[in-house]
Amino acid sequence: MRTILQRGAAALCALASCLVSVDASAHAVVGDRVFPATMAVDDPGVGDEFNLEYGHIKTPDSNGNDMNVNTVSYEWDKLITKNLAFSVASNYASLNSPDGSAKGWDNFTLGVKYLVYANPQHEFMASVGLLATLGGTGAKSVANSFSTFTPTVYFGKGFGDLPASLGYLRPFAITGTIGPNLTTASSDQGPNSLGWGLTLQYSIPYLQQQVKDLGLPQPFSNLIPVVEFPMSTCTAGACSGQTTGTINPGVIWINRYGQFGVEAQIPVNRATGTHTGILVQAHIYFDDIFPNSIGKPLF
Repeated sequence: MRTILQRGAAALCALASCLVSVDASAHAVVGDRVFPATMAVDDPGVGDEFNLEYGHIKTPDSNGNDMNVNTVSYEWDKLITKNLAFSVASNYASLNSPDGSAKGWDNFTLGVKYLVYANPQHEFMASVGLLATLGGTGAKSVANSFSTFTPTVYFGKGFGDLPASLGYLRPFAITGTIGPNLTTASSDQGPNSLGWGLTLQYSIPYLQQQVKDLGLPQPFSNLIPVVEFPMSTCTAGACSGQTTGTINPGVIWINRYGQFGVEAQIPVNRATGTHTGILVQAHIYFDDIFPNSIGKPLF
């Protein structure tokens, strides 16, 4: 039973690019653009922040049965310097299928991210990072025994540099990530994969402040509608070439000190599943709330 559930958990990681990895989030500011801490595809920012997220989805287990997966995940990002951040993350998972159930903490994920380039005029920024999910650090009933290492490139581009005649398109922005998930396991236990994702967002705060003040009241004036596309393409073993993932339409409410968000998770194919899931997020910006104490870079 444990093997079946672990394979189901691995399938969940594939469809969401591994939840504890992708929710490594830090809001990013470049010029007039604020990229929010999206829920399934990490943004290019580095920051001093804390993320808490709840997820629910049904995903196929190794026998093709629907498995209910509920997760509560956290991540803490700490600035080492103004351009370099360290992170630690994990999630508590509850797995239930006709073959049995299991619950417990998943493996810990440690990460570093470095902001390599920012262009305020064109609202563009890029970062590089490394995530290490440490095998054997979680409960045996839900966590894998092998480790996964993911070198990743992150980028974000706002369209605020469009001409004034296209003013209502200027609040649009995209972000994306790409990186291989390299495991220490044999291909039949934990095949390597390519994790990649994109987001499309429309910032109403940007519209109000940089394009035209429409006089929208709260909470609408602080909303950012977003669609995320977290994907994983298997590169080894029997699943080689197969892509799984979800399309996540949702909305984020953002202010100076943090944000709240909710998204649906719509499977892109039957290999991912046939049921729509949900993500709910609460995110705190320590670097804005406590800029001179716990939110301050170590160096």
